[in-house]
Amino acid sequence: MKLYYSPGACSMASRIVFNELGQQPEFVRTDIYAKRTEDGRDFREINPLGYVPALELDGGEVLIENGAILPYIASLKPGAVAPSGDALAEAKLHQALAFLSSELHKAFGPFFGKPEGAAREALLKRLDTRLDYVEQHFGDGREYWLGDDFTVADALAFVILSWAGHFGISYADRPNIARYVERIGRRESVRKALEAEGLLQAA
Repeated sequence: MKLYYSPGACSMASRIVFNELGQQPEFVRTDIYAKRTEDGRDFREINPLGYVPALELDGGEVLIENGAILPYIASLKPGAVAPSGDALAEAKLHQALAFLSSELHKAFGPFFGKPEGAAREALLKRLDTRLDYVEQHFGDGREYWLGDDFTVADALAFVILSWAGHFGISYADRPNIARYVERIGRRESVRKALEAEGLLQAA
């Protein structure tokens, strides 16, 4: 398998999950602006939409979208990083991935364009509603997104929530999120992913 990634992008969630499972596909660094892979290929030949992640399977098939890729990786070791055999628990995982991808990720996305003034304030208001939901979600004291166990949802949530610091967004008034991000960030799988993508100095 080949995972096409860009450092710090949401594709890092897949790397974290591979680390959790003790599996290492081939990682192919991709310039999502130039649409080129590190070996010079036109990335749009792999994913016509031009964004990461993309997971190329051994048979040549390509999966895109975190909502498909993360459950597929989890299926390599059923029950390890995703619910298995419980229809409601599986539905809650898909619910989490849908929210994280379509709501939280999309609310953070515009900040990569470095908006200023009134535009930034408008975007912050939209983001605040999503962050308020996340803060409330962890208000029951749960350790992980689905409850007691780390799942692929936590890998994705950690990556997206970690973008806040790059945009000057503080979690000082959202202690549940702050504790969650810190807790997930201490996992060995996460630290290895950060280090591999040049976002954490080697110990």
